[in-house]
Amino acid sequence: MKIKVNDHVIIRSGKDKNKKGKVMQALPVYNKVVVEGINKMYKHLRSQKRGEQGQKIEFFAPIHISNVALLCPKCNKKTRIGYKTLESKEKKRVCVKCKEIID
Repeated sequence: MKIKVNDHVIIRSGKDKNKKGKVMQALPVYNKVVVEGINKMYKHLRSQKRGEQGQKIEFFAPIHISNVALLCPKCNKKTRIGYKTLESKEKKRVCVKCKEIID
């Protein structure tokens, strides 16, 4: 996956289009990421015992990787990701627009 945890991303489609957030969790098996503050869902839980109240749990559901674009930390634009091999045979991610290395 080209997008990693702690990357800043922008949402390209859906109900949260053009919102920005930070990737909290990456799920490469499912090609999905969990973005902080995006795709908020609620889970309703029944009470365990009689007389107690149920709960409403708020969480951020995963979103497909194709609906997310990386924000370049240097040029602050949404961009695709390329790869560059350095002299030390180390493979790094590169912003396609400004050609800067993304850490």
